[in-house]
Amino acid sequence: MALHVPQSRMQGMMKSGTQHYSGTEEAVFRNIQACKDMAKIVKSSFGPNGMNKMIINHLDRLFVTNDAATIIRELEIEHPAAKLLVLASQQQEMEVGDGTNFVILFAGMLLEKAEALLKMGLSPAEIIKGFEKACDKALAELPGMVCYTAKNVRDHTEVEKCLKTCLASKQYGNEDFLAKLVAKACIEAMPEEKERTDFNVDYVRVAKIVGKGVLSSSITKGMIFRRNEASAIDTKAKAKVAVYSGPVDWIQTETKGTVLIAGADELKAFSKGEEDQLEAQIKAIVDQGVTVVVSGSKFGDMAAHFLNKYNVMMVKILSKHELRRLCKTIGATPLPRLTPPSQKEIGYCDLVAVEEIGDMRITAFRQDGEKSALSTIIIRGATDNIMDDIQRAVDDGVNVYKQMTRDPRFLPGAGATEIELALKLAEYGGAQPGLDQYAITAFGEAMEAIPLTLAENAGVKAKDVVASMYAAHSKGEKLGGFDNEAGEPAVIDAAAASILDGFNTKYWGIKFACNAACTVLRVDQIIMAKKSGGPKQPKDMAEYV
Repeated sequence: MALHVPQSRMQGMMKSGTQHYSGTEEAVFRNIQACKDMAKIVKSSFGPNGMNKMIINHLDRLFVTNDAATIIRELEIEHPAAKLLVLASQQQEMEVGDGTNFVILFAGMLLEKAEALLKMGLSPAEIIKGFEKACDKALAELPGMVCYTAKNVRDHTEVEKCLKTCLASKQYGNEDFLAKLVAKACIEAMPEEKERTDFNVDYVRVAKIVGKGVLSSSITKGMIFRRNEASAIDTKAKAKVAVYSGPVDWIQTETKGTVLIAGADELKAFSKGEEDQLEAQIKAIVDQGVTVVVSGSKFGDMAAHFLNKYNVMMVKILSKHELRRLCKTIGATPLPRLTPPSQKEIGYCDLVAVEEIGDMRITAFRQDGEKSALSTIIIRGATDNIMDDIQRAVDDGVNVYKQMTRDPRFLPGAGATEIELALKLAEYGGAQPGLDQYAITAFGEAMEAIPLTLAENAGVKAKDVVASMYAAHSKGEKLGGFDNEAGEPAVIDAAAASILDGFNTKYWGIKFACNAACTVLRVDQIIMAKKSGGPKQPKDMAEYV
């Protein structure tokens, strides 16, 4: 008797060209494999010894970086399951601003462990239940593992200590210099409120100027624009600044008008009347004490003539975002029309000057006081790619400072937190009566991915490193982490070496990774509709079109 093969009725129900996969073999394992491949891409970029990726996006722009957030953004992943990991990583970027690689790496390892459990015979539902229990247990244990709490977010030494680990993972070797730079910029831009500290990452801006090296980077209070001045005057000290979001030119009426002119005298009189009116408007602005005019659009020829006549400096800033930040820096109010500003609407700046850095002419708005509403870090470097990578490190450092102002707790880094959690989860899993104990234990084993990857990228025997760390933690050395500089399997006190991970970074990283892994495991069918757009163009015909 012939074996009965059940026929899928999906093809008859759906439009022609629809693809359908179902069951553990076709759907779950396919998705897990895609996520493992995704994690493998960013794995070698993890930690201070992480390798760079060279990515050329669809616009032919070159990226050379080890920043996971940039890598996954420019890769344009299309696989739906791998996209779930990308989304989890992007959520981490939005919530914390750091730890994107940790999310992908940990989620990939969770799914690898889940694959082994599925082959053992566990169902996806049992694995998901175990993972969620383990995640709750891990998050509950984290507060008890805090090894350092920042007491003063305005103390330079303390802030530098907290930022160094984050910056070392992106710019190993330059972390001391960059930590001082970022700490100074953040503290200077920190609001003065005593009760509530509300730090925004927009308070610290970055200006990139090619030339010299990373160690020539500097910081200035205020804002810097890579743009020349729009007038002959290039310096104003103790400047009163009027900001206009529109053009500094004739004010156009809302309706069209017709003027009948009989002769040349009437034409001259009409033109003279317009000029007198514009000069009167500009004189009224100057009478308010304004010495610098900033326009978000353009300066008309006649308006520029009168502004030069009254010795007023002109600056053109076309970006609305930069214009808004400048207003915050100098305390000005942007005006939509060319009208004389009130004293409350005028901004103040200690120095507005056009300077030359390298071969780049810039316009700087500098503040001389102890505090400024906004600070700018001037990054120097030999190439644009180097400066882009430093900017990404600076952005991560600023985000870590932002998290410090919200939650000043820090956990031991270098894999110490993960190994301690792995031990606790192994003990917790062994006490559970059901099949989910296997998933809980697997969750703990997945934590080993962090020290394993750190050791592999440093060129050290990874298994020996993890064994040494387990031995140290079993003896009660809860702060024992991987010694990156030893060159051999060695354990170091992470807190004493100032290797610190932000509490929020680890908390949300574990949560997002677990959620992403469970979401992938919950998928048991993949239905792909036929792509719209008709048949693809043959490759041979491309040259004739």
